[in-house]
Amino acid sequence: MSLPSATLLRLMAWLSPSFPVGAFSYSHGLEYAVESGLVRDLPTTVDWITTVLLHGSGRIDADLFVQAHGIASGLQAAGDDPAALDEISILADAWRGTPELALESSAQGNAFVLAVDAAWPDRFWSRWRSHLKADRRQPAYAVAVAVAAARADIPLPTALAAFLHAFAANLVSAAVRLIPLGQSDGQRAIAALEAMVLHATDAAMARPPEDRGGGLPMLDWCSISHETQYTRLFRS
Repeated sequence: MSLPSATLLRLMAWLSPSFPVGAFSYSHGLEYAVESGLVRDLPTTVDWITTVLLHGSGRIDADLFVQAHGIASGLQAAGDDPAALDEISILADAWRGTPELALESSAQGNAFVLAVDAAWPDRFWSRWRSHLKADRRQPAYAVAVAVAAARADIPLPTALAAFLHAFAANLVSAAVRLIPLGQSDGQRAIAALEAMVLHATDAAMARPPEDRGGGLPMLDWCSISHETQYTRLFRS
């Protein structure tokens, strides 16, 4: 499905590295994976990110995205009641394996909502923020982007693929700085991950509700270990 040019530009802006969510400051546990020698070159970088996409928090975020997009698509017909997102918001919090991964999601989610509302005003955002504040929660990043995409009438396949590509590209950027991987190998990694992003997108949209979620103990271990890592460039 082709997108109107303004809608496509909006999606590109939201998922650009320059969008002010602070994505550059998170490595998603990759910093410790490099420190421990688990990720050390182009092949191990691609393998690590592929595994995170298909089995770890990339899969979890994809499942959250699919559910949130579906809920948000019906919000306007339901009177824009932010309470409709309560269940997915609780699930998004529960599926975070470590404090750093939880921070990465909530901090980016909150920054995303603030930035979108400032540039593309929508009274729903302030209502949702107030609702979450009363419940002592912050918007999960995957949920926030999915809601924004649905409210902009961006189709799920396009929005989800773009979101997962941005997720993978941010990890590649971290690897470029940490290993260091080098700019050319960084682009080779992004090229190699194209098929995995599309596969993860298709799988998430086809996955039955009872099979949603993921588990990757090695990622959680790296994230936990990162909390006490002696020298750190990243917040996660």
